[in-house]
Amino acid sequence: MGQSNLDLDRLNVLLHALPVENMPMTLSELDGFVTGVLACPEMIPPSEWLSLVWGETGEAEFPDQKTAEETITAVMAHYNAVAEMMTRLLWVEPIYEFDPNSDERMWESWVDGFTRAMGLRPDAWSRLLDAADEETQATMIFMMALQDIYTGKSKFTDEEIDEIDLEAPDLIPNCVAAILHQSRPELAGPGPANLPGQPFKASPRPGRNDPCPCGSGRKYKQCCGRN
Repeated sequence: MGQSNLDLDRLNVLLHALPVENMPMTLSELDGFVTGVLACPEMIPPSEWLSLVWGETGEAEFPDQKTAEETITAVMAHYNAVAEMMTRLLWVEPIYEFDPNSDERMWESWVDGFTRAMGLRPDAWSRLLDAADEETQATMIFMMALQDIYTGKSKFTDEEIDEIDLEAPDLIPNCVAAILHQSRPELAGPGPANLPGQPFKASPRPGRNDPCPCGSGRKYKQCCGRN
């Protein structure tokens, strides 16, 4: 079940409360980041990526234990919500920022988060690119091209970039779906592709006292099973 707007608003507030000088992730960047973590061909435990949410130093500098627990819980709840949608529908609904002047959807932070997650397992993504079919290869290259546009390294003309800029928000969910069919084939199963509106049967959940599959080392009931 997806998160409510109230949950997302609270998560946004908590992320903004982190020390700005550490350059913590925005909500849009976090959404792209956890999507990239979950789409990776190799499992990446929260113990490896969670500190990156707090910023470049990896230090959250929470003012007290209550704030630390609330922020970590909110981040993990969002991670679990993205995982649930990905598992149930093989689909994501990116959270984009909006230009306050034009109300235009801005995809750049989301893509930056996604590609930062790819950087956690570059070899795994490289192997996937080599083994993927042509459609998925083109999709992965397109995602990397979006990052090049964001960082100012693109070889596209200004006219081409303007066109891509308009189309990217609608193309990104389809790109992620195509990647998931290759990177997480266990989600797709043997049948036809699971598109929005065509949920598939997920694997059974672990027992409440079993180790959590996220890799945290805690019991399922004390980790992802709490949500």
